[in-house]
Amino acid sequence: MTDSTHPAPTAPRPASAAAHWTRSLAVASLLALIALGLAWELWLAPLREGGSWWAIKVLPLTLPLAGLLKHRMYTYRWLSLLVWLYFTEGAVRAYSDTGRSATLALLQLLLCVVLFTACALHVRLRLRAAKAAAAPAT
Repeated sequence: MTDSTHPAPTAPRPASAAAHWTRSLAVASLLALIALGLAWELWLAPLREGGSWWAIKVLPLTLPLAGLLKHRMYTYRWLSLLVWLYFTEGAVRAYSDTGRSATLALLQLLLCVVLFTACALHVRLRLRAAKAAAAPAT
């Protein structure tokens, strides 16, 4: 039922190449952060020999994956805040750990910065596109 008070829904606009690129970068860096967290705590440099239960720290990172793949703007926004918890852990461990663990912590820091940047740029691009679409044609 479509009338003047309830306009027909429109199809989503195709994403720009830049928005597609930032989405791909966000998904790739999130997957890399999950893989790094698991490998770090299970095989590469666990806190205890044979693996550590600290590997469960990556579980919160699996939640936003579906939202990123479904283009949900809200997910990009809260993930850009969540990633700072992992950044903080990486900074602490890069400073306090030694050897392989410190190197992995630096890699975690890099992935966190890439993920944050990709999310922030993606939100910015989509808001700019929405604003342009809402502007009246002159």
